[in-house]
Amino acid sequence: MKAVLQRVSHSSVSVDDRLISSIGRGLLILLGIENDDTVEEAKILCKKIANLRIFEDELNKMNISALDIHGEMLVISQFTLMADTRKGNRPSFINAAPPAIAQPLIDEFCNILRDYELTVQQGVFGAHMAVELLNDGPVTILLEV
Repeated sequence: MKAVLQRVSHSSVSVDDRLISSIGRGLLILLGIENDDTVEEAKILCKKIANLRIFEDELNKMNISALDIHGEMLVISQFTLMADTRKGNRPSFINAAPPAIAQPLIDEFCNILRDYELTVQQGVFGAHMAVELLNDGPVTILLEV
């Protein structure tokens, strides 16, 4: 399981020019699921995300978490994070979980984040999405479990 976190001032996702979800200050989370990922790994990753101190305090130091600021989360399924580019010029996605595995695990990931009393929005699984964001910092962090 891989997640790319982008600290944002705001972010939104649209499908077919229709706004699906939007958030204010918080994190855009691009989430990739592999074939053997589990709910336990999702719990570990969610705990890390909720508590990761990447928001600035009054001294402009990255010292406070999404929990501290009541940050909002926008979770976007991103199977391309599982790309294997070691051979040739065409990425292989053989390690990406199929929809029957990935979609329920992404939904559970979002529910785990909600258990932290965070506001969580989602994209549309499997859709061609247009994601907009204003990256704050910029701050972009890769997490893997």
